[in-house]
Formats: sequence, C-alpha cells, structure tokens
Amino acid sequence: MTFTLTVRDHMMVAHSFSGATFGPAQRLHGATFVVDASFRASDLDADGVVVDIGRAAEALSEITGSLTYRNLDDEAEFAGMNTTTERLCQVIADRLAERIADGRLGSADGRLSSIEVTLHESHIAWATYERTL
Repeated sequence: MTFTLTVRDHMMVAHSFSGATFGPAQRLHGATFVVDASFRASDLDADGVVVDIGRAAEALSEITGSLTYRNLDDEAEFAGMNTTTERLCQVIADRLAERIADGRLGSADGRLSSIEVTLHESHIAWATYERTL
C-alpha cells in the first residue's frame, strides 16, 4: 500500500541542445513546463499526511522559481549538459530530496519512499523521473 501526495507548479526557461539528434532545438528556444512533484510513503504521519502540502508546494515553488526566466545555457550548474525535459526532472527531484534530507519539508521520519517529478512540455508530451529516498 502506498500513499501519494502531488503538488504542481510551472516554470519558463530558455535553452538549447547540442547534437544533431535535436534538429532545430539546437538553437536557443523557450519552454514552458507544468511541473508535478509526487511524494510517496507507505504510511501516513500522526497527522494523517504523507508530507505537509504547504511545505511541499513551497519547496517546489522555490526550485521552479530559481529556474524560471533563465537561459539555462548561461547557468554554470548546467554547463556541458543538455537540459532535456528528462534531465530537468532529475534536477528538480534531486533538489527536493535535498530539502527532505535537511528537514525543510518537516519530519518525514523515514516514511517517504520516493519522489516522482513529471514535466509536462505540452498537452501531448511529458517526461518523468522517479528516485528513491
């Protein structure tokens, strides 16, 4: 049995890709993503929640806010990386995991088993990354 709590935000970035695989996306272009972050636990805490929804939404908003209106090609942390939808899912999931580890999402008491981040690039295309905790 698994419980899941999901919060949603969005972000708007500019980036380009390296490699012939990406065709015209090798040129600088913009992307607007709807971002879903799902937190999973096998048990609820004493208050009956997976994780505090307000803290989860705030953490996701901090992360998406740090990326919004940025040209990711200019950000040192992404140097040499194709910031594909899949890779951005991983970056966001890892940043959420850091916040869980340092207690910014409250005391999970080791109950959280995984985080799943989905970036919806459009109504017909999206990518997901799931990591265990």
